[in-house]
Amino acid sequence: MVEIFFRTLPFFAIIGLGYWAGRTRFFTEEATAYLTKFVFFFPLSAMIFRFAANLSFAEIFDPDLVLGYLIGTLAVYLLVTLVALLRRLDMSTAAVEAQCGAIGNVGFLGLPMMTILFGEASIAPMMVVLSVDLVVFSSLIVILINLGRGSGLGLATVKLVLMGLVRNPMILAICAGLAWSAAAIPIPVPMNDFLSVLGGAATPGALFAIGASLASKSAERLQIAVGLSFAKLILHPACVAIGVLYLVPVTPFSANVAIAAAALPVAGNVYMLAQHYGVAPHRASASILISTLVSILTLPMVIAWVS
Repeated sequence: MVEIFFRTLPFFAIIGLGYWAGRTRFFTEEATAYLTKFVFFFPLSAMIFRFAANLSFAEIFDPDLVLGYLIGTLAVYLLVTLVALLRRLDMSTAAVEAQCGAIGNVGFLGLPMMTILFGEASIAPMMVVLSVDLVVFSSLIVILINLGRGSGLGLATVKLVLMGLVRNPMILAICAGLAWSAAAIPIPVPMNDFLSVLGGAATPGALFAIGASLASKSAERLQIAVGLSFAKLILHPACVAIGVLYLVPVTPFSANVAIAAAALPVAGNVYMLAQHYGVAPHRASASILISTLVSILTLPMVIAWVS
């Protein structure tokens, strides 16, 4: 536990550095937005493409892992939704809360961290987790918000979901990498070096951007945010553990990586979606802030347990 805590500490230290830069206004909100955009579209996409290009579709697409992780995540999603509806919240707000309770920061924090902690063998199961989050749950929140607003599941909503998937650089990087791998074309040395150098900026850039963005997050709706953070950091890994260990058993290594990924704090894009649609942005903001701070202790505990 102590050893893993010290191994994860540098990641959170860079997040803390970004938080300091944002808090002191050394890094403005505009600068943070551009840094996030840069990391999202370039270094992170380069890193994911390089990873995917060196894997086969069979290595990434593990049906048992997809199903086990999906069952565990969906269980938390439905539980948080049920609690929200019992509190008489509208469907749109319930969808945002469910997203906070079930979707972690896999792209910016999880992928680089798990690769270092578990080795390159963790890339394939992390790609599965990332793909399920992006394809299933990023689409689901858009559908539920539109249903909650009375838009229905019409052509406009379907088009909105599909365009969101097509324009997501992480999905494009995974698909392009797998297509390159399927073509069995070796990556030329200059191209590989280019991807390595550019992708190398993903980890520090993403962590710094997380910290800088946290500086602008508010701690409003504190009680609700604590509950959602508990769902994300404790209930989510517990439900995923049941899914991948008992309901749809997978290899121990894949199970370990999936459970550790489920213990990641709330993803930053939940706030962006909430702000974009004008649905409960304050509770999403507070959930990201609290879950990230608490995960400094809970994440090493979960990783130590699965290890």
